[in-house]
Amino acid sequence: FGDYPDMFERLLQMGPLPRFQVSHGRWPKAVCDFDAYLLTGSPAGVYDPLPWIGELKTFLRAAKGQAALVGICFGHQIMAEAFGGHVIKSPKGWGVGLQHYQVIDRRPWMDSAPGFFIPASHQDQVILHPPEAKVIAANPFTHFAALAYLDQPAISFQGHPEFEPEFAQALLKSRKGSLLPNDQADAAIASLDRPNGRARVGGWIRAFLEGVDLKA
Repeated sequence: FGDYPDMFERLLQMGPLPRFQVSHGRWPKAVCDFDAYLLTGSPAGVYDPLPWIGELKTFLRAAKGQAALVGICFGHQIMAEAFGGHVIKSPKGWGVGLQHYQVIDRRPWMDSAPGFFIPASHQDQVILHPPEAKVIAANPFTHFAALAYLDQPAISFQGHPEFEPEFAQALLKSRKGSLLPNDQADAAIASLDRPNGRARVGGWIRAFLEGVDLKA
């Protein structure tokens, strides 16, 4: 299936995209080198005591207003932490499979859909959003499922629009009976056979990026 950047190149129909594995010390030379940064998922938690986590928060604060930001899963969470929110390992447990999110606040780069389905795979959750971030999508399990920042060009999603159904199913099968109980994994795998809104959310992200004018 490739790695996360491969998946995003397919989803956004953009690329090849420059890649920086910050967990291995690979960073852009300067924040202003690129007009936008997309922060992907990660096996790490934003609360983990790893040096690169703090460095990434510092980088994001430096990028504020200098580059557009898009966060997905871990990216959604690290952006929230960097800008005044808070993330925990949720006592609700894992959110997996195809999830439906209701649109709470429609932004200019979105279409008129009242909600959307995309895969999810997380046990960490944003429980306090940054003061300048607006909740734009939610469901009963994930109250802060998507955020749009009012003080900078930045958006983020807890779910994984880049996850093709076949990859999401393979990931769940690899975790069945270990990280996930068999019944929860089976239900999540079955949910991925239903139609989903990956293309819609990918279109939103692309429209957001294409609409950003950092000189405005």
